[in-house]
Amino acid sequence: MSKLFEELQPFLDKNMAIETALTLLSWDNETLAPEESIEFTAKAIGVLADEAFRSFVNPEVREILTKLDEHKEELEDTEKAILKNLLKSYEQMEKIPPEENKEFSELTAVAGNIWAKAKNNNNFAEYAPTLEKIIYFQKKFAEYRRKDGEKLYDILLDDYEEGFNTEKLDAFFNKIKEEIVPLIKEVAARQDQIDKSYNYLSYDIKKQEEFNRYLAEYIGFDFKKGVIAASEHPFTTNLHNHDVRITTHYYENNLESSIFSIIHEGGHAIYEMQVADELTQTPVGQGASMGMHESQSRFFENVIGRSEEFWTPIYPKLQEMFKEQLEDVSLQQFVAGINKSVPSLIRTESDELTYTLHIIIRYEIEKMFLEGNLDVMKLPEIWNQKYEEYLGVTPSSDKEGILQDVHWSMGSIGYFPSYALGNAIAAQIYYHIKTIMPFDQYLKEGNLAPIREYLKEHIHRFGATKNTNEFLIDMMGEELNADYYVRYLKEKYTKLYNL
Repeated sequence: MSKLFEELQPFLDKNMAIETALTLLSWDNETLAPEESIEFTAKAIGVLADEAFRSFVNPEVREILTKLDEHKEELEDTEKAILKNLLKSYEQMEKIPPEENKEFSELTAVAGNIWAKAKNNNNFAEYAPTLEKIIYFQKKFAEYRRKDGEKLYDILLDDYEEGFNTEKLDAFFNKIKEEIVPLIKEVAARQDQIDKSYNYLSYDIKKQEEFNRYLAEYIGFDFKKGVIAASEHPFTTNLHNHDVRITTHYYENNLESSIFSIIHEGGHAIYEMQVADELTQTPVGQGASMGMHESQSRFFENVIGRSEEFWTPIYPKLQEMFKEQLEDVSLQQFVAGINKSVPSLIRTESDELTYTLHIIIRYEIEKMFLEGNLDVMKLPEIWNQKYEEYLGVTPSSDKEGILQDVHWSMGSIGYFPSYALGNAIAAQIYYHIKTIMPFDQYLKEGNLAPIREYLKEHIHRFGATKNTNEFLIDMMGEELNADYYVRYLKEKYTKLYNL
């Protein structure tokens, strides 16, 4: 480590320690904390967030970062990556008044609980004032950071996926709409040819928990480094590469919901667990971006987890655990069922084919948040109109409509497009990886280790030292190319529905 970096390290250590405490409090709020604790815990979160902010945004750190930038050619590659990350973060944060950052942290600490109550009560009006405040703060913070007439939404998008903006995303989503919407209509006309009624029978939740623990371990989740809990909305969080935590949500009458939550969140977790030890607990010791992160979760969930090859060795175990429900359901019927495409209301329950349309709806609404003067109380109406327009279904309640996602309560405006980018990246990786290893054969053998190792070697171990396109170029010689995603969906669903 260079001498200047040694000067910086105490500040980084303190900031990391506080952020670790904040992550633990957030995890507790979402999983185990009693309902009445949230409001009071929020005060502690506000104080810690303020301390984390001040531990990093101060004249001493600024001086060290300036010196490091002046001598960056003398730094090691990892130090250069850390410096780039820190300079970007510092520039963003120094423009936000500390008291406003503290207020926003306290707001998002309670917002998740307010959202969950409103969802349970099926009443958007209970959540609307909180959402309005979150949008207000995010617009205000983006204004502080705006340069040369930038779009406010572009500023937030870049936080989640460096180098991507509305111009690029508009082109990406337009291609998806042009190429995939006709396929969705073709498939929708044939949806009755696949029977998945088995999925909605009664499945004991304790048995689901047992199978999902087995499944998590099977795909590579290391229980010495991670835990699984239950929450309203499945998510992954990490303290470092030796402490990664995932959640799921169990439904008695929907077997596949928790299964694919576990595989999805497990994909996120494996990514974090495979970050190199020398990077962990540094500013680059985590996933590269939200899009790259979602590519890993989607690769495990969809490319691997919805394939017949993946289920060939383990479906008998699932059948044995739920003999009454699945004894007469063949592997082929089960695989067809988990891939069935039906335009639906709930994003997390949607199929691969229609999923991106759910993201397009949220993307268009988020643009309205940031670029217009949206009346928040009109959101349920706008949401429902877009679902009717894009998917031909209309929510009958706030719970299955505007209140279904937790993201906005966390302040995560600009996150949703990463899911769609992740799908596209996953498809691109899939076609690449099949050229260099017997991918399908490994899955049939129940041998996921070579696949995990390849992802570790080319993506995971590097943490956030590269951005998405740098990873893709180094790995396969080209940037993100949506053509692979279109090809993947067309090939899969043409075969599934005999089109």
